[in-house]
Amino acid sequence: MALSAPQVNFSDLSNKPVDTVRKLQESPSRSVRVHRRGDDEDLVLVTASRAAEVREVVSTTTALFVALMQHSAEVRDLVTDVMPTAFPWVRFLPREDVRAFVVELVEILEAANSLGNPAPVVQLITEWRHTAEIHADPELLAILRKDGEDLGEVPAPEANDA
Repeated sequence: MALSAPQVNFSDLSNKPVDTVRKLQESPSRSVRVHRRGDDEDLVLVTASRAAEVREVVSTTTALFVALMQHSAEVRDLVTDVMPTAFPWVRFLPREDVRAFVVELVEILEAANSLGNPAPVVQLITEWRHTAEIHADPELLAILRKDGEDLGEVPAPEANDA
């Protein structure tokens, strides 16, 4: 069960900083969700020690997963077999694409972990999910598989001098 963070309004962060810090320190998750008005995305204020702990857990988990995947073909096959549990949408992918996703995921997890940046992992998962969406739609898949005329290289857009 995930620990929920207390919430404060963005204005409380500047108008009542002592109260906000107290809520942060008393929070079991050592974090506070800072609600922003309108379409602005909420923020999460977290202690430096909690951020370091989360980074260590992610790094350790990634290193363990990469080591397991590099250990043997049986492990890679097992991970491929259990992928639908973690990512149900992979059921729409052909088996060879699921394997390709697993290999690419391990490579990107390792590289992203070395940077301390999860964005490439999120991007990869998003791209493969979109591929699964195409496979899930027979009409779209048929259109994309249809042979078409190659119209050649697409020219670069012209710069707007206005």
